[in-house]
Amino acid sequence: MHQAIQMSDTLWYLGSSDRRLAKFENCHPVPLGISYNSYLVMDEKTVLLDTVDHAICGVFLENIKAVLNGRPLDYIIVNHMEPDHCATLAEVLLRYPEATVVGSAKTHAMIKQFFGDLNLQGKVMQVKENDTLSTGRHNFRFILAPMVHWPEVTVTYDETDKILFSADAFGTFGALSGNLYADQLNFDDFELSEMRRYYSNIVGKYGVQVQALLNKAAGLDIQMICPLHGPVWRVANKIQWLIEKYSRWATYRPEDNEVVIFYASIYGGTENAAEVLANALGERKIKNIKMYDVSVTDVSYLVSEAFRASHLVFASATYNNEVFPYMENLIRDLAAHNLQNRSIALVENGSWAPVSGKKMSELFSSMKNMNFLQDTVTLKSRGHEEQRLQLLALADTLAESVFASEHR
Repeated sequence: MHQAIQMSDTLWYLGSSDRRLAKFENCHPVPLGISYNSYLVMDEKTVLLDTVDHAICGVFLENIKAVLNGRPLDYIIVNHMEPDHCATLAEVLLRYPEATVVGSAKTHAMIKQFFGDLNLQGKVMQVKENDTLSTGRHNFRFILAPMVHWPEVTVTYDETDKILFSADAFGTFGALSGNLYADQLNFDDFELSEMRRYYSNIVGKYGVQVQALLNKAAGLDIQMICPLHGPVWRVANKIQWLIEKYSRWATYRPEDNEVVIFYASIYGGTENAAEVLANALGERKIKNIKMYDVSVTDVSYLVSEAFRASHLVFASATYNNEVFPYMENLIRDLAAHNLQNRSIALVENGSWAPVSGKKMSELFSSMKNMNFLQDTVTLKSRGHEEQRLQLLALADTLAESVFASEHR
């Protein structure tokens, strides 16, 4: 049976959730699943805004059929061509062959790439920046949003009801469980962390492009945001909060003046040093310290934490004369996601040739505005009194920097 949700006199939610998926994009764990959102506007002409992943194809097609209730489907607006949103496009067109497919030039090129045998002759509307589509009462304006996070992306603004259909922008990990709207959720630290993890890993690399979209959105009266993943935003102060979060993330400014310690330890010596440092920071009244074993915690959570916190410590054993593989992977991932504007400290370990500190420094060299707080603390196998004192000195430096950041 269908499970469409009526959002207004003319707007319907047609999406659903997948709780069986282990990894989003076959990369990022989604223990609470993922939603695939699609919307239908019932005007003089009917408009479907994006399709969905194959995982929910069956119920999605039921939703369309139930809401249309015999009416034709006139337009399909394709804001984003990634397969978790376009995989069922051909299935929809098979059932509604008269629909006109609306999208940017790059969108239509990608449709040919994904659906080479799909005949859209005479059923294509190609749109540019600020082009509009009138469907009766509603007037849709198209805004190009390249590299948020694919090159073909558009967002669609309903000028009538002041709704921004935002593609992958403003999305989050996690299935929807009956509550479609963000204001129906507690949206506590966990929901925020999943939204941040989504942003940092999916969109985080493209801060400049996100800023460009935010600048365009600033000129719009937005009373609702309908993303392709996660809840819908409809309360003014929550929309403002959401935009402020995106602005901070897009400019790579930390949210919290806090310390996160990432460590890679083989036989416990490096882990012990990380614990000594964490305890010393606690004694210096640093709050909410976080520690992560990079071999245990999935890198998507680590990237998210690096986007959140102002001060980052990387403590790594040397492995085959290189950085320990999981630590190297983390730092390379941070560089790939364009992380910048952080204060960092390094701790290295090695039983005969500790070089992980030097190697980590080289990995950070491509990243902008990374402030090294002091020289690398070096251990050989295990820390002793000399290293304990160096770690205490590092704790002093970190604490001083954290407290100074709070007063800027």
